[in-house]
Amino acid sequence: MLTVYDVLRRPLITEKANFQNGKFNQYAFVVDVRANKTQIKEALKELFGVDAVKVTTSRMPAKTTRSRASRKTVVRKPEYKKALVWLAEGQTIAEFEGVK
Repeated sequence: MLTVYDVLRRPLITEKANFQNGKFNQYAFVVDVRANKTQIKEALKELFGVDAVKVTTSRMPAKTTRSRASRKTVVRKPEYKKALVWLAEGQTIAEFEGVK
């Protein structure tokens, strides 16, 4: 069983995510691969005290890249699960405010 601290791994801070924070009241998180939408909503309610109106999830595939040290060395980045969360009107997550 996943705890609320296991469900939300970290916030996903990108240029697109920052734009969506201000414009559409959406927040992006990297979540546990086993977590479902209901668990994500409950974790947000308990950790940040906000109501999620809608949650969408997508699994990002594993990728292989070349190492900077040697072009022959192949590095494999693991897959992860991403969650986009729409909050109720007028609610924000204070930890995201001022992050650019």
